[in-house]
Amino acid sequence: MSLPVILNKIFLTALFALFFSITGIAQDVEKQSLQKILKVLELRYDITFTYVDENIEGVFLIFPSGKFNLPEALHYLQQNTGLLFQQLNERYVTINKAQASLQDICGIIKYSDTGETVAGASIQSGNQFSISNENGNFQLNGVSEDSIVHIRFIGYKAMDLPVNEFLGKPCKKISLQLYFTTLQAIFVSDFITGGIDKKVDGSLVINAETLGMLPGLTEPDVLQTIQTLPGIQSINETISDINVRGGTNDQNLILWDGIRMYHSGHFFGLISAYNPYLTERVTLIKNGSSSALGDGVSSTIDIRTDDQLTENFSVGAGINMINGDVFVKIPLSEKASLQVSTRRSVADVMQTPAYKQYFRRAFRDTDVTNSINADTLIERREKFYFYDTSLKLLYNITSKDKLRLSFLNVFNDIEYQENALINNIIESRTSGLEQHNLGSGISYSRLWNEKIRTSAQLYISSYNLGAVNFDLQNDQRLIQENKVLDTGLKVDTRVSLTNNIDLFSGYQFFEVGVTNLEDINNPPFRRLIKKVVRSHAVFSEGNFTFNHTNMSLGVRGNYFPNFEKIIIEPRFSINQNFLEYFFFEILGEMKHQSTTQIIDLQSDFLGVEKRRWVLSNDDDIPIIRSKQVSAGFYYKKNNLLISVEGYYKLVRGIITSSQGFQNQFQFIRSNGNYETIGVDFLMNKKFDQFTTWFSYSNAESILEFHQLIPPFFPNNLDIRHRATFGCNYQTNNLELSTGLNWHSGKPFTEPVKMNDIVNNKINYNVPNSSRLDDYLRIDISAKYRFRISNRVKGQVGASIWNILNRQNIVNRYFNINDNNQLKSVQQFSLGITPNVIFRVNF
Repeated sequence: MSLPVILNKIFLTALFALFFSITGIAQDVEKQSLQKILKVLELRYDITFTYVDENIEGVFLIFPSGKFNLPEALHYLQQNTGLLFQQLNERYVTINKAQASLQDICGIIKYSDTGETVAGASIQSGNQFSISNENGNFQLNGVSEDSIVHIRFIGYKAMDLPVNEFLGKPCKKISLQLYFTTLQAIFVSDFITGGIDKKVDGSLVINAETLGMLPGLTEPDVLQTIQTLPGIQSINETISDINVRGGTNDQNLILWDGIRMYHSGHFFGLISAYNPYLTERVTLIKNGSSSALGDGVSSTIDIRTDDQLTENFSVGAGINMINGDVFVKIPLSEKASLQVSTRRSVADVMQTPAYKQYFRRAFRDTDVTNSINADTLIERREKFYFYDTSLKLLYNITSKDKLRLSFLNVFNDIEYQENALINNIIESRTSGLEQHNLGSGISYSRLWNEKIRTSAQLYISSYNLGAVNFDLQNDQRLIQENKVLDTGLKVDTRVSLTNNIDLFSGYQFFEVGVTNLEDINNPPFRRLIKKVVRSHAVFSEGNFTFNHTNMSLGVRGNYFPNFEKIIIEPRFSINQNFLEYFFFEILGEMKHQSTTQIIDLQSDFLGVEKRRWVLSNDDDIPIIRSKQVSAGFYYKKNNLLISVEGYYKLVRGIITSSQGFQNQFQFIRSNGNYETIGVDFLMNKKFDQFTTWFSYSNAESILEFHQLIPPFFPNNLDIRHRATFGCNYQTNNLELSTGLNWHSGKPFTEPVKMNDIVNNKINYNVPNSSRLDDYLRIDISAKYRFRISNRVKGQVGASIWNILNRQNIVNRYFNINDNNQLKSVQQFSLGITPNVIFRVNF
C-alpha cells in the first residue's frame, strides 16, 4: 500500500473521530459557564448580549433546551442565574444585576470616512438628550445602565448602542457611516447556508465574511460557492468553466471591483484566482440584471473587496496543501488605508497528496504528461506554480468624496523539459505555458446629499496566454499567443426621488483589442491577427417600492461604431410579497456580448488551456444576443425556505468552435443558437445549530445549427437532472459540513459500431446521442476556531473531496492511433482529495 493511500486513510479516520468526539461533547448535559452559553445563543437567535464581565463570572448552569424560543430561553436564564435579562430591541439583550444603576456617560463622534468630528448630532437615552459640539463631544448624566443610547445625524446611518459600552473607559469614540437610500432589500436570507442572501431584484449576494462552511472546502472559494446554487454547475468540475443554464463559461461576465477579468482560475481552472480574505461580497445575477451591466449573456459575477477604511492594523496568514497566503490591512491616516494580499502555490517546497491530485487532474491527457516521443523519450521534468497579488488604496477626500485605486495580478506557469535520443544524439527542449491577467482601476464617488450620488470609474484589464511547444522528433517549435487589452470608462448617477422611488442612469464606453499569434519554424509559418471593437452605451432604470411590491424597470442602448449597429436591451425585475410568507418573482432581460472563446484544435496551448478569446466581426463571428425570462415562487417561515423557479433562455449568434465539439463538427465553422428550458427547486431548513438543504434542477438545452446535419441536437452542456444535498452543524467554535452532488451524464458522440472508421476518418453516430454515466460525489469538511492570545485568533480545518474516491468520467472522446485503430479517451474528475488548513489573524 502506497504512502499517499495510507495517509488518506489516517486522515479520514482522524476526521471522523474529530466529528463524533466533538459532537458528543456538544451533547454533554453537565453545567457550562454562562459566557459559553451566551456565545451559542447569540448565533442561534442572531442577537447580541451586552454585560459587564464581572456580573457573569462564576455563573454555571445547564444549557437551555434547543426547543426554546428567544423569550423562553431568556426566562430560563433569568430564573437560573438571578440576573436580569432585558430585550431592548430585535438585536440587543442586556444582562444586569437585579437593579440597574444610573450612570454618567460621554462620547466623541467622528465621520468614519474622514475622521473629522461631527457637530450637531443628536444623542438620546431615555429622557436624557444632548447635541454634539464642534469637537464632536457629548455627555449624558443619570442614564440607566440597562438602556440604549440613540445617535442620529442626517445623511449617516443611525446607531443604537447599549449604555454598557460606555462604562469603565474614557469617552467612547464613535464613527458614523454614510447612509444612502437603496431599494434593493433582501427578502430571503441564508438562501442555502449562512452568508448567502437573495435580494428583491433577483440577484444572490454572497457575504464572504459570514459565509457558512460548504462541503469539501476548507476556505470560502467564491467560484466554488456559486456552483452550489441551483441552475449553476461545472460539468468538467473546474471553476474556470462555470455553466449557467446551458451557457459556456465565456458567457459569464466576471467583474473584480468593477474591472472585467478574462481569467478566473489557478491550476488552470481548479482553484479560484480571487483571494477570499479581502473579498467583501459576491453578487451573482442569472437574469433580470441592471441596465448598467453589459456583456455576459448567461450571468454576471460581481466580486467586490472591502470598501471601508481600516481603523486598526490587521494581518491574516494561512497555509493549506495547495498554497499559502497573507493579507494586510494598514491604516495610513484618518482618511486613507491600504489593503494588500498575496497568495502562492507551495509545490516548490512540498508536493502534497492534494497537489498531486490537482496536477494529475489539470494536466492529464495534455502535452505536459503525454509525450508524442514516447519511444525516444529519456527524461521529462515538470515545474508548475501560480500566484496572485491584489492591492487596494482607499482615500476619502472629504466626508462626501471617495477615491479608490484597485490592482489585481493573477499568474499561472507550467514548464516541462524533455530529453530525448534523436539520431543517437541527446536533444533537450523546454516547453511551457503562461497565463497572466492584470487588472487595475480608479473610481471616484460623491454623495451630494442623502438623495443624489454620482460615481465614475476608469479601468484597464490585460490578459496574456502564451505557449511554446517543441516537437523534438520533427525538430519543430510552435509559438501561440492570445492577448486581450480592455479599457473602459463608466459614469453614473443615482437619484432618490422619494422614499419609494429612485432613478439610476449613466454612460459606458469600452474598447477591446484581441491579438492571436501562431508561429512555426518548420516549415516556416507565421499568422498574426489583431482586431479592435469599440462600444458606447447609455442606460437608465427606475426602482420602485410600494407596499409589498418591489420593481425595477430599465433599458440599455448600445452603439458599435465598427459595425454601425445599435442594440436596445430592456430589463425588468418584479418581486411581490403576498399572504405574509409567500413571494412571487418575475425577471426578464435582453443582453449581448462581443467577445467569445473558441477552440481551433484540442491540442492548442499544450492542450491545457485550449480556448482563445476572439472578437465579433458581425459576420462569421456575430455579436451574441440573448433573451431570457423566469418566474419563481418562494415560501419563507419558521426557518423553512421553499423555492421553485422556471425559466426560458434563447441565445443567438454562437459558433461551433466555441462549443468545444470533439466529434464530426470539430473542424466545421457555423453559426447557430441554443435554447434552454428548465426549473430549479430548493428547500432549506434550519434547526438551531443545524442547517440542511436540498436542491434539484431539471433542464433541457438544445443546439440549433441549420447548416449542420442534423440541425437540432442536445447541447454539449445538456445536463437533464442535477441534485445536491448538504448539511452544516455549528456549535461554539466548531463547524462541520457534508454534502452530496449528483447529476445525470453529459452527452457525447459515439462512433458507429462495427463501422467506426471510414476513409481513415471516424464515422460518428448522431451527435450527442449517447450519455456518460451519472456523476456522484460526496464531500466533508470541518473547521475549528480558537484564540491563541487576546489579539491573535487561530483556525484549523480539514476537508475531503470525493470521499468515496468515485471515478467519475467528465468527458469522453475518440481518435485514431498510429495503427489506424479507434482509441477511446476518458477524462476523470478529481479522486479522493484531502486538504488541511491553518490560519492566524491578528
